[in-house]
Amino acid sequence: MHSVSLDALSQKVLDGARISVEEALALEAQLPLPELGALAHERRRLKKADAYGGRGNEIVTYLVDRNINYTNVCNVYCKFCAFYRLENHPDSYVITHDELRQKVEELVALGGNQVLLQGGHHPKLGLDFYLDMLGFLRKRFPTVNIHGFSPPEFNHFHEVFQMPVREVLRRFKDAGLGSIPGGGGEILVDRVRRRIAPLKCDTNAWLSVMREAHALGLRSSATMMFGHVETAEDRLEHLRRLRDLQDETGGFTAFIGWTFQDENTKLRVKPAGAHAYLRTQAIARIFLDNFDNVQSSWVTQGPKIGQIALQYGANDLGSTMLEENVVSSAGASWRMTVPEMRRLIADLGYEPHQRDNWYRLVDLAA
Repeated sequence: MHSVSLDALSQKVLDGARISVEEALALEAQLPLPELGALAHERRRLKKADAYGGRGNEIVTYLVDRNINYTNVCNVYCKFCAFYRLENHPDSYVITHDELRQKVEELVALGGNQVLLQGGHHPKLGLDFYLDMLGFLRKRFPTVNIHGFSPPEFNHFHEVFQMPVREVLRRFKDAGLGSIPGGGGEILVDRVRRRIAPLKCDTNAWLSVMREAHALGLRSSATMMFGHVETAEDRLEHLRRLRDLQDETGGFTAFIGWTFQDENTKLRVKPAGAHAYLRTQAIARIFLDNFDNVQSSWVTQGPKIGQIALQYGANDLGSTMLEENVVSSAGASWRMTVPEMRRLIADLGYEPHQRDNWYRLVDLAA
């Protein structure tokens, strides 16, 4: 693409117009990182201008939640995962209600309002285990949103319970499920999925779960785990599929991208660094014009890059992650407290505000 055309394309982004996959690839390949970041930041400004009573560009949000992995037993053996264990492994576990209670009590004491509930694909846990777990949490902690079970888990439940995905979703929602995380998306290109997670559900199955969930009123996040065997074209195909489904359902609350971490995994690929992370997030903000929110991923890149990402299209610093087991098993060990998150946000001149899963502010007086 000639420089004049690139200038015209940059102006198209600044005008808030939708760009094509080919145009996004041209920006990705040719624009220097600072210029790409500036375009993404302007897209963020355009998208958030009317949020929070017209104060969307003065505010950066964060979430106080806890990741609870209800089991580490899994039979899909993803090459990028260092967390899973076989059922007979001495470190395998299934969480008890008492352990759940203790974890959520700690979260509530810190002002948290959500649990992220995910686990491995356990081949023997039945429907009642999950419904009982959801019912227990809803009864004991009615103010805590249960953000749980990724699309691959729902596909697993469909197979184990011999029940249509929509019915599983409906039963889980009735039992207390409030929203769905976008985990297991990795890269929504089957050629890539077959290389890194051949036993996990395919692209269409992942999208189908989200479509069914949105139809039932369950909103979800959308994710991308990148920086392994995929290409730039694969990443844009992933984003295109998300954008198309968002056009159809409007059910995604936010996009969250993070980089592959290699420690203790079978996928021997050098992880992507901060430069690749920031470029990818910037492209995502520009391309995903129908997503209101983009979340910074400090968990894999560290707090400082997480802060910088707020100038590369993100409007949310993500979660405090009182507990995180999956990414940390692969070598990411960053942690942040609420005061640290608020300071990082304020240092950029924004107002820090705690939110809920639907990006409503819960600390208006803060």
